[in-house]
Amino acid sequence: MTPEQLAEKILQALAALAADGAITVEGGLPRELKVERPKNPEHGDYATNVAMQLGKRSGMNPRAFAELLAAKLRGDEAITAVEIAGPGFINLRVAADAQGKVAQAILDAGPKYGTSDSLQGRAINLEFISANPTGPLHLGHTRWAAVGDALARVLAAAGASVSREFYINDRGNQMDKFGESLQAAAHGHQIPEDGYHGEYILDLAKRIADEVPDILTLPEDEQVIAFREAGYERQLKEQQEQLEHFRTKFDVWFSERSLHEQDGVPHAIQKLRDQGHLYEADDALWMRTTDFTDDKDRVLIRSNGEPTYFASDAAYYVNKRERGFETCIYLLGADHHGYVNRLKAIAACAGDDPEHNIEILIGQLVKILKGGEEMRLSKRAGTIVTLAELVEEGGVDALRYTLCRYPADSPLTLDIEEMTRQASENPVYYVQYAHARLASILRNADELGIKLDEFDPGLLSHEREGDLLRALAEFPRVVATAAELREPHRVARYLEDTASAFHKFYDSCRVLPRGDEEVEPVHKARLTLVSATRTVLANGLDLLGVSAPERM
Repeated sequence: MTPEQLAEKILQALAALAADGAITVEGGLPRELKVERPKNPEHGDYATNVAMQLGKRSGMNPRAFAELLAAKLRGDEAITAVEIAGPGFINLRVAADAQGKVAQAILDAGPKYGTSDSLQGRAINLEFISANPTGPLHLGHTRWAAVGDALARVLAAAGASVSREFYINDRGNQMDKFGESLQAAAHGHQIPEDGYHGEYILDLAKRIADEVPDILTLPEDEQVIAFREAGYERQLKEQQEQLEHFRTKFDVWFSERSLHEQDGVPHAIQKLRDQGHLYEADDALWMRTTDFTDDKDRVLIRSNGEPTYFASDAAYYVNKRERGFETCIYLLGADHHGYVNRLKAIAACAGDDPEHNIEILIGQLVKILKGGEEMRLSKRAGTIVTLAELVEEGGVDALRYTLCRYPADSPLTLDIEEMTRQASENPVYYVQYAHARLASILRNADELGIKLDEFDPGLLSHEREGDLLRALAEFPRVVATAAELREPHRVARYLEDTASAFHKFYDSCRVLPRGDEEVEPVHKARLTLVSATRTVLANGLDLLGVSAPERM
């Protein structure tokens, strides 16, 4: 029995009491409620405070309300004990056979176990990397690549329609500096001080000169453009390949240029003008964002007629909404706190609800330690540690899991040696090892000719079996909560707790027969539980973009 199924039984009991006239709740009965696992297992398998919530609304003392509900629940054969505690808490114990059915339900659902429809019908645009195509992706991008991708997976598991978006900052002065830097490097000249530096610029310039015939013979101004565009194409392709290797996929690679080349900026400005939030001053066009909590109004078009970066931001938001996305989520770096109010102001000026149609998540800085020292310099990029170098040092699994394991809004220090250590103190190793151990048990069972067919769920009556079953039953709720709160780290912490519950079960309950022992029904029941646990760990690791190894 899952917590949701138990909650449904409680709702049914409440409905029966209301039909009998035993209770009359002002405002009606709730459509849904939650049951929780008590912190102290001695208090029962699950608990609910529904009597305290509804007692006063029904004109009754909450404890008296709880007595009525408890009496009704005691008649359910799936519930073995109902106790009232304190002012009206109801503690419940579930029958072993009812609890044991969770294992079969997990096997029946397979890869879909953990999914829900809690966000069904929500169209979400998730933009979680915004980068210039002028150099390698760095440490900040790496954190968002892991966390953003995991969040996209969690949102999809909760039933949302999610578009993963990469915003290419391919317009503006930085692109011209990129072209100038490549051109200078190709000619062996000194790169401008405010240009792009690092070994990658030298390598890229040489590659372009080798691959693009006659580029060095073009007039100088045409050379800069040619190097800029050739560098753009190759650098973007490298970013895409690196993210693919990091198991981070995007549905849309959105070019900032396209907003200007396809009239996206004029279109958005007209829409904002129609909403009545634009005005002209000092020969420039402004948006009155101070009407919506921004600290100052923002310029859209400068006095020289050039659109600002803010104009691109506004046009991009309008573009997303016109593509049919109800909610636009932005994942931004630690230095973008000032963007929160201005982006929300854009939504409000566009006629939207800034508390519903737009969300901005701010990530904090990450430090990487290697050999006890902070990694500061890159072999290729000079001043930044790159995604490719981090993957090379830590591996995809360890890096993704560790970055996803913590709330994105908390500063993070990662130690490469700790992150890759093969020991139970290392969380990613601990969870992956549990999955490999489960796979090993199932392989051994197969070699013994033990088939997973019908089993008696009532045989899973050991305390440790119950603990593990209740942990497995929590998975759908954990995923739904992670999606609702935009916190994929909850999945990682859940996996660690569940792996711990499995190890305790395995230490206390023999799964396979010894030597010449006959295969008993209890062995099959426990093997079913093992298989269900393996499914849950694999599903959870997949939500984090981390592999579930069969052997370690």
